[in-house]
Amino acid sequence: MASAALLLPLLGAAPATAQSSENSLQQAFAAAAAEYHVPQSVLLGVSYLQSRWDTHGGAPSVTGGYGPMHLTDARTALATDPHHSEGTEDARGDSARPALHPAARLPSSDELPARLTTLPRAARLTGLSAGELRTDPAANIAGGAALLAAAQRGLGEPLSADPANWYGAVARFSGADDTATAATYANDVYDVLRTGEERTTDAGRPVALAAQPDLAPRTAQLRETGLRTASAAGTECPASVSCEWIPAPYEQFGDNDYGNHDVGDRPASPGIRYIVVHDTEGGWEGVLNLVQDPTYVSWTYSLRSTDGHVAQHVKAKDVAWHSGNWYVNAKSIGLEHEGFLALPDSWYTEAMYRSSARLVKYLAAKYGIPLDRQHILGHDNVPGPTTAAVPGMHTDPGPYWDWRHYFELLDRPFAATARRSGGLVTIRPDYTANQPVYTDCVGQGQACAAHGSSEVRLYSDHDEKSALITDVGKGSPPTTDVNDISSRVSTGQQYAVAGQWGDWTAIWYLGQKAWFRNPKEQPTAVPGAGQVVTPKDGRASVPLYGRAYPEVSAYPADVPAQAVSPLPYTLPKGQKYVAGDEVPGEYYYAVTFSTDSHQVVVGDDQYYEIQYGHRVAFVRAADVKVMSSTS
Repeated sequence: MASAALLLPLLGAAPATAQSSENSLQQAFAAAAAEYHVPQSVLLGVSYLQSRWDTHGGAPSVTGGYGPMHLTDARTALATDPHHSEGTEDARGDSARPALHPAARLPSSDELPARLTTLPRAARLTGLSAGELRTDPAANIAGGAALLAAAQRGLGEPLSADPANWYGAVARFSGADDTATAATYANDVYDVLRTGEERTTDAGRPVALAAQPDLAPRTAQLRETGLRTASAAGTECPASVSCEWIPAPYEQFGDNDYGNHDVGDRPASPGIRYIVVHDTEGGWEGVLNLVQDPTYVSWTYSLRSTDGHVAQHVKAKDVAWHSGNWYVNAKSIGLEHEGFLALPDSWYTEAMYRSSARLVKYLAAKYGIPLDRQHILGHDNVPGPTTAAVPGMHTDPGPYWDWRHYFELLDRPFAATARRSGGLVTIRPDYTANQPVYTDCVGQGQACAAHGSSEVRLYSDHDEKSALITDVGKGSPPTTDVNDISSRVSTGQQYAVAGQWGDWTAIWYLGQKAWFRNPKEQPTAVPGAGQVVTPKDGRASVPLYGRAYPEVSAYPADVPAQAVSPLPYTLPKGQKYVAGDEVPGEYYYAVTFSTDSHQVVVGDDQYYEIQYGHRVAFVRAADVKVMSSTS
């Protein structure tokens, strides 16, 4: 008790209200810090990077991590089906080649790395049961404090009251097995300590961490950790993330069959205009095995949830097979995040969000990619390239990816850009408070656990009892299934306003007037202004496309012309849709292992990318007129 009394005044993180009943979580941090002689600010900083202090109701993260300290027991979170293996989508998305439907399965293993088994170790250190550590936030925090203290002692360091003396222990707490990843994690924690944080958690508990702007950690402690030195050679990553090169193979097999990506000369030809955000639907080790299989598919980067570690598999100059749309693949970089779409409480760590945001900022700056939702796409925003492909397109990362927080980390927060008369809205619900009902996460017809969401449901009238919006391309009636994006808009997407009724706003969506609740006291969208497209005068409607391909006359004799096939959607007269880039029709011909015949065909026809439904689409510039949303 005497030592705790000496320690507590030095912690400097608990606000004056910490003793109130509503601040029980803050009090739990103070109690655990005192019991295990860990600076409370360090405990709070580590927890913030793991979970932003959220408890998630005792549900595990994507890697089996529980509670505010993300104590892991990954046996609860191993999946059996990888991201591209259900056979509904050709990840290459090019009708010039036979469809590729990989049927790989993730390997099973009884061997789990230490970073995925911290909860059992915390149980041994504290004497608390695994059940308590999973479900009781105070016990979970105590378990994290015990692990930090054990890491500090393991380095031969005293249990100092000075947070600067805990850099090595924080690095070890990350679970990383190499110095670069551990250092990146520790640097993030100390950035949080320097800037301070304050927020209300998902359980409605306020937690605060006072800023320590002059804090300078003893980074030399990293040498004491005994972690391996991993090489970043060959990677294209910012220095602010830990990155390693684990190449996807470019190999030939069979009769001119090859995998698992195409060699290119980007950004010279073709250019790079998109970043596509995916989730893996599988655990880290298994997913890495898959991307190294030449008969499987590929993506550019994988990101690990526990610590934000990045693996690069395909050079940015080359074309990975990941989005299911060849036009998008040829002009994009694909990021796979360790996670699962249909498990709402299988949450992503703050460490991975931050690492991903830093990587995206780096790539966007390098290749001139605008940081908005028509260029930073979810896989669920990529259009089907043809009518036949539309029903099988993927829906990840899904409604539980926190786009609002992600874009705040990108330093591009979604904000109102006009008054109410601007003519557009940017979807921006409060993630935690916005909890639409979804079904089929764990069983057909069963309601998913209530959880915050980035997505807002759309109705055919200003009434939640009215019918959901129908997607004619899907070929079946709309549902509340977690994978059914027919009647959902996502945070950051922009649409033209089509009407207003009390607390309801209507937008033009999939050729229909779609309504969503948008109350003034808790708005789900903010007003904006910009450029929109509408059919040219005299046109009742114009066709839409899933890829911006050149006109037939643009193809040279040695390249088979690709069909400019319209999707089962139209842009009707009188409707407006937000306009993105104006681009020429373009096709990257790459259907052989040898690159001798590879070439980029560019046409005269111009297209606009538009936000049409949940997915983007393309419309010929010759068919529409561009105007201000305020007109």
